[in-house]
Amino acid sequence: MRTVEQEVISIEQTSGDAAGVPVGYVPTPTAEYREHRKLMKAASGPALPPAPSPIPIPIPLPGARVLMWKQDPSVGEIGIRKAYLPGHVFDGPRDARIEVKGLASVAANAFADFIQTPGTDAFDAVHTFAVVRETINMYQRARGGAILPWQWNSASNTDPLSVFPHGLPNTQNAFYQRSTKSLKFGDFAKPGAPPGTKVFTCRSFDIVSHETGHAVLDALKPNWLLTGNPPQTGGLHESFGDLTAIFLTLSQMDQCEAVIAQTKANLHDKTFLSDLAEEFGLALGRPNGLRNADNDFKLSQVGTEVHAISQVFTGGIYDFLADIFAFEQRPALRDDARVLYEAGQYVASLVLRGIVAAPASAATFADVVNQMLTISVADGKPVQYRNFLRNRFTLREVVVSPVPLTADHDNKAELAPKIIDAKGAHQDRRACCGTMKLSEYNGGEKAIEDELEQLRKSFEKSKVKAR
Repeated sequence: MRTVEQEVISIEQTSGDAAGVPVGYVPTPTAEYREHRKLMKAASGPALPPAPSPIPIPIPLPGARVLMWKQDPSVGEIGIRKAYLPGHVFDGPRDARIEVKGLASVAANAFADFIQTPGTDAFDAVHTFAVVRETINMYQRARGGAILPWQWNSASNTDPLSVFPHGLPNTQNAFYQRSTKSLKFGDFAKPGAPPGTKVFTCRSFDIVSHETGHAVLDALKPNWLLTGNPPQTGGLHESFGDLTAIFLTLSQMDQCEAVIAQTKANLHDKTFLSDLAEEFGLALGRPNGLRNADNDFKLSQVGTEVHAISQVFTGGIYDFLADIFAFEQRPALRDDARVLYEAGQYVASLVLRGIVAAPASAATFADVVNQMLTISVADGKPVQYRNFLRNRFTLREVVVSPVPLTADHDNKAELAPKIIDAKGAHQDRRACCGTMKLSEYNGGEKAIEDELEQLRKSFEKSKVKAR
């Protein structure tokens, strides 16, 4: 009996006519040889790769879809958007950090979403909650995911922020209040409109994010709200609220696309991005909302009025943002809306980190600008970023540049302030939002305590005389 190898040799030596088969016939190995080769390969060859594992199906994460105003009811060009809020959202709406109060509780639908009709109390509750939540998410992401507590939070106090969308009836204002752990929003009759037509400040994306910005900054720098600080510190608080509205707008890709389309990619063209609280401003007869971030104010023009001072810092940051956007534009390579989104994300992070690194009290604009310059070096950003920042705030009389504005910034240089508040200068808060007008931040509580102390002393003196 022949072996398998002999069988193969016999096949290979057989050719064409000699084997009685047609020329070109290709013989095939016998079944025995194929089995033999298979066994040899299994014994000496590399192991077969394991069968590929299927990609695991992701576990659905909690979250809710909501309807909300992109800006406010007056900005009809962009109207309403559907947004997704990651995380557990319960009836109210409420979650671990925010609780809507003062209105009938809004229940989630069968899909755990909060889709309500615009113009109703339920819609106002959902919209206000969504803006506050998106603001927290934005700043926590800018902090690398670190939790951003409220000012009163501690290991033993995890109370949420109470949000009252209709908390100030017949009031042209809104405010954040530390003592009541709340945000409250007013409403008022719209001038010249039919009776019963009201402007609700809670429907303004800008106003809600502005007041939430005050709450965020109060958690980071609790002394900055107190009136004993110089005027520029108060200006930083008001400016942070306005910048929060701008940064939150730019954190929504659809709004970035709308800004690009509205301005043809020129951020210094008129846009809802720089016009803050349009409906409120129009109701008061102002063409650019309550404030215009795209301004040219200098420190020498604003005195000690905090509302005006804030516009100097806000305008400088807005110009800085526009400069970065123009510098990074590559229309042939990247969509302008994406570039604007990324610029907004970076500037928001830079401002937040600059503020965190600034002094705990009596902070000036120059303090924050210098911290931002230092941080941008550590971030590895090109020198043009620092040139933009230095130049914009030099022109606004915030800092002094030791070199011509055409020269590159010296990364080791700390810029001296150009204009500083006079010693003992008092903050004028008459035109500020409701937050900065509250008595608890303006020495009211101390004044009451001082008066009570005088009362106690008068009784003590009376007792001494009676003896």
